[in-house]
Amino acid sequence: MQQTSKGLKFSDVLITVVIALVFGILFKVWDHVYSASKLLFPQSGQLTYGLWFMAGPFAYLLLRKPGVAFIASSAAAVISMLLGSTWAFETVVYGVVQGLAAELVFLLVRYRKHSIAVAGLAGMMSAVGSFCVDLSFGYADYETWVLVLKYGLRFFSAFVFCGVFAYFLVRALEATGVTKSIRPLSQSDYAALNK
Repeated sequence: MQQTSKGLKFSDVLITVVIALVFGILFKVWDHVYSASKLLFPQSGQLTYGLWFMAGPFAYLLLRKPGVAFIASSAAAVISMLLGSTWAFETVVYGVVQGLAAELVFLLVRYRKHSIAVAGLAGMMSAVGSFCVDLSFGYADYETWVLVLKYGLRFFSAFVFCGVFAYFLVRALEATGVTKSIRPLSQSDYAALNK
């Protein structure tokens, strides 16, 4: 596989901030999707929750550099807050914790794996981070069956958005050739995505 520099360059940070800007706007719009989806059945909004974890894993799959998941998640949360997120400053707390949790997964694989499973696991770790923040804010004070339902749906959503959606979105971008200036690809890079 083609070796790339592990350190962040200015262009990596700039691209990560652009990713965060796009996701920050999407997060703000997603507030309405989440609110509407809660009407389906108890805790059904959790099926949409995974999108709020997606900025970090998407940035990592695209750039494959240490730190980009944390930067993207944190910056997207700040942008969402500045745009008037329903949860105000709490949004930033969630973004930072979720970004750190995702970054931990990428660190554990030494930033060498870029698969659906790894990105999905990073999303699920972000869900763990969100659960910890929920506990501190009192949002997880439910009966056991509600907790299992709520966080079970959140974990599922995290894997789908961060693993499946992020992975195939990056694959689609790579197929257009638009990412060659960011990270030139070889055939072995494509093979690595399939591991």
